[in-house]
Order: sequence, then C-alpha cells, then structure tokens
Amino acid sequence: MAAMISISGLSKTYASGFAALKSVDLEIRRGEIFALLGPNGAGKTTLISIVCGIVRRTGGTIEVDGLDIERDWRRVRAMIGLVPQELTLAAFETVWATTSFTRGLFGLSPSPVHIEKVLKSLSLWDKKDSKLITLSGGMKRRVMIAKALAHEPKVLFLDEPTAGVDVDLRKDMWNVVRDLRESGVTIILTTHYIEEAEEMADRIGIISKGQLVLVEEKAELMRKLGKKQLVLHLGKRIDAIPAALASRHALEIANSGADLVFTYDARGERTGITALLTDLAAAGLRFTDLETRQSSLEDIFVDLVRAAR
Repeated sequence: MAAMISISGLSKTYASGFAALKSVDLEIRRGEIFALLGPNGAGKTTLISIVCGIVRRTGGTIEVDGLDIERDWRRVRAMIGLVPQELTLAAFETVWATTSFTRGLFGLSPSPVHIEKVLKSLSLWDKKDSKLITLSGGMKRRVMIAKALAHEPKVLFLDEPTAGVDVDLRKDMWNVVRDLRESGVTIILTTHYIEEAEEMADRIGIISKGQLVLVEEKAELMRKLGKKQLVLHLGKRIDAIPAALASRHALEIANSGADLVFTYDARGERTGITALLTDLAAAGLRFTDLETRQSSLEDIFVDLVRAAR
C-alpha cells in the first residue's frame, strides 16, 4: 500500500538541548488507522506538531502525499485535520458557526450539506445552535473533531481524542473514525487508552524517549510478542512450588497459592504443557480446572517501554 506520510531521519532538539525526537523513520499508509503509543514525554505530540506545521523540525524530511511539508506547506496543511489534546474553542460561538468558520479558513466555499453531515455523524446535530460554553467536555471534544473535518482532509491526526470522554461517547467516536477510514481518510491516533489502539488500529508504533521502538501490524505484534499462559486452579493451596517443578517449568504462584500460572510460547513446536501435566501428577499436585490467557496489547506495551529505558 502506498505511503501517505513518509518521515525520514526526523529529529527535534530544543534550545535547552533536550532531544524530543531522535532520527525517526516512519511510513504511514494511505487509508490506514495508525496508533502511536508511548508514555508521557515520549515525543508523540512533538511528532504530530511537526507534521502539522506547528513546530519546526531540526533535521530530516517529511512528505505528505508526496509533498514536502515546508516547501509545499499550503497544500499540505489543506490536506490535514488536527484534533489537539487541548480544548481550544471560542466559548460564545455556536457549534454550527465555529465548524463553518473553520472550513472558511481553508478558502473553501460554504457547504451546509457537508457541515450537516459532519455534525450528524458526531451526534452534534441537535446541539448545532448551542453555544460552546454550555456543552459538556465530551461534547466539546466532538466539536474539535467536527472542526478538524470541516475542510474534508485526507489525513486526520487525533491526539488523545477521547481524553475525558465517557465510555459510551468513546465508542461512538470509534465508529466515526472507522467510517472515516472506510471513506479513504488516513488516521493517526495517539492515545493513553491501550484498548482504544487494540480495538481500532491497523498498525501500531511504540515510541519512547524520542525513538521509535517498534512499528508492526497489530495482529502480527500480538502474535510475535504476546505471551500465552495456562492457569491451573489447584485442588489445595500451596505455599511454594516443588523444587522438581520449579527447575523444569516457568511457573508462578497466584491467587494466594490457589493457582499455578505456566507461561509458554504458543509458536514453538512444543509448548511443554504435556510434560508439565505429567510432572504435576508426579509431584502429587491435582488441579480442578484450567484456563488459557493471551497477553493484551497493554502487557506488550509495558514490556517494550520498560525494555527501552
């Protein structure tokens, strides 16, 4: 799939000497949802701000749809919609007025039909004549997205779009993002809600201390780095793992001695489960039930960031 955004050797060092980004290489495909994950201060917002023309890069090159972001800045900016973390809205404007005004900033003629479509997709139509000061935080976040979509961008950056939004509104917004992707919009999402990336993203990038740690297809990332665990619910609680078992198997005690947890590689030719069950019987340990668990994206994210420190 062709790249919509191509980033090569991107760096940003501030006057204080702080290196926010360190030689980042990244290609974002046309029409995908790309989730950029990282702890606070990792460089997520700096990267987005540079691509959107808000912050100047120190080094490297960036192209959006084949256009250099500085040489062709006007055309590039018209292709990009940005929903920043901060809620920056004119308190006494109406929802309709602020969304329509944003479209005009890009030199586009008024399009009541498009603005109506955007507001309805975000469940804002019944609030179109309401002043922004009267809206809840979640509704204001939706207005920020409506403003970003007013000029029909090809690329949409969502920087923590559901921060402070309740669960129901968050799921509605996920549906809006999926619909945008289906219409051909390329979406770059930063989020602290790991389940949001796990639910929505096609690919995931993890950034830590200004460097990309990993970029991978979500499904492949889960397959390659996700651990599987076998949880054995024991008939009797134990205080310690018998030495013969501990020396041969990767076991942990859980649930105050009521469970044994066996971690294994599901990709291997042999998982070791058969040998474990045989050794359990030999050690006189009986179990009443068992279950398997797969690592979540959050588990993988925490492990990768910890390893990058």
